[in-house]
Amino acid sequence: MSGATIADFIGYWEVEGQNYVRRGDYEWMASLVPGPRVLEIGSGVGFATQALAARGLSVLALDALAECMEATRQRVEGKGVTLLQAELTALNAEQRARIEAFAPDTVVCWLMGAPAETTGATASDGGQAVVVYREKIHRLVAELAASLPSVRALHFVDRTAIPWQAKDIGRDTLVSYHIGKTLRDLPFAADRRNALYRKLDDNSAELAKLRNSHPAMKSVVPTLASLLVERK
Repeated sequence: MSGATIADFIGYWEVEGQNYVRRGDYEWMASLVPGPRVLEIGSGVGFATQALAARGLSVLALDALAECMEATRQRVEGKGVTLLQAELTALNAEQRARIEAFAPDTVVCWLMGAPAETTGATASDGGQAVVVYREKIHRLVAELAASLPSVRALHFVDRTAIPWQAKDIGRDTLVSYHIGKTLRDLPFAADRRNALYRKLDDNSAELAKLRNSHPAMKSVVPTLASLLVERK
């Protein structure tokens, strides 16, 4: 888990985010985004927002946590980023109007997460609470994007682990998953050409245990899974 409380969550992502910056992961994610106006759902502590701004994109960054908004503000101050503290599950009329007025071309939702006190995650649930939370938020993001006439593309990035030699099959799985859940009955099309994986470094005991659990798991590696979908 990435933290039981808000303070734990912020602390985790301050450290983890630096690792992503060091490897160039955020830069890679931002390079895949068509612009020039991007609505970012879930700014976290601002590393991703910073990468988007560094590309010269106009960014409206949204997060529900005041602590995340402050961390993001400190990271992108003076870079032309607009911040909006809002809960995606309960946008009010004023917040909705600000988003519509911004008229984003692309909506991004990267590395979706929240403190355990929000997701309901426990150390013994096998990650199921986080999966349910992520599916819920992804769907809400897609519904919001579909409702904004200016939006032409939607970009998801999340961490996963796959057998690297089967990454081509993984692309089809990623597309099928989002078509069946996130994008169901919405005006977006997903294509395997826009489904990409990027290796991450991870030598954790948990990953080692997974690799040793079955011969087919020997080549499992942690990855970033990226899917860009476009309005039909």
